[in-house]
Amino acid sequence: MTYCVAIKVTEGLVFAADTRTSAGVDDVRTYNKMHVFEFPGDRVFVVLSAGNLATTQFVLAQAQREIDDDEVKTSLRTVRHMFDAADYLGQLSVRAQKQVLAQNSQLGGVNVETTLILGGQIKGEEPAIYLIYPLGNCISASPETPFLQIGETKYGKPILDRFVRPHVKLEDAARCALVSLDSTMRSNISCGPPVDLALLPRGSLAIDHSLRLDLDTPYYAQLKETWAYQLENAIRSLPKFDWEQQRSLPLHEKTASMSSIPVGSPTSSQGQTQSLRVNEGESIAPEPSNDDAVRA
Repeated sequence: MTYCVAIKVTEGLVFAADTRTSAGVDDVRTYNKMHVFEFPGDRVFVVLSAGNLATTQFVLAQAQREIDDDEVKTSLRTVRHMFDAADYLGQLSVRAQKQVLAQNSQLGGVNVETTLILGGQIKGEEPAIYLIYPLGNCISASPETPFLQIGETKYGKPILDRFVRPHVKLEDAARCALVSLDSTMRSNISCGPPVDLALLPRGSLAIDHSLRLDLDTPYYAQLKETWAYQLENAIRSLPKFDWEQQRSLPLHEKTASMSSIPVGSPTSSQGQTQSLRVNEGESIAPEPSNDDAVRA
């Protein structure tokens, strides 16, 4: 399985993806799901992939071949807008699926579909991210939901819903993407490390930072530990239930007490002043004094 996420904020774009692929319970491998096409000073594209690996590789290989072929009119090098680039990759994906099925009619129920996220920026345009469906059509992120996910999305979505907004700093969005991936890998063994992370600042037209983080990478290990610690503390600091609050209140008894005994009253053998505590409605007869005892 796969989990990939792309985030769009005012400062730029963030991309993150796991690297686990599986062809069965006993065939688990690592495969790069983040693919970068850079044209310095003019445009940069990042493609995240989920689905059939053969179809994905066909799309990427064909896109690279057409970039290198000067006689091809439409390629990632020549498209004028980000939407055109998304539509171009969508058509490559549809062509790849048809070709695979035509060449392997015996595949039967095998799913050859692939889902892609395309993000990047073309000079003179705003940065953008698009989700490209297996049918070839695409949608873009919105200001209300400035992120896109593919693969095993449900475990990592809550943190994105709560935190990611257009005004969030680029590095904070990157940390949120890593936490989203960590939550997914913790709950689903079909997604696994290492994790790829890339940051594309607005207007840079080049990837600014690109990281591969494994479980024993110091920064990633610290991030996981800090997140777990802070999350545990956040749970403990939530408002208490009514019955928990009542336990901390002082007990109120219907009692009357004498806070002190007047000077000259009887004392104990240790010389401490005696205090009397009685229930309401009761009376206490005074104890005989020493003089009374002598008189008796």
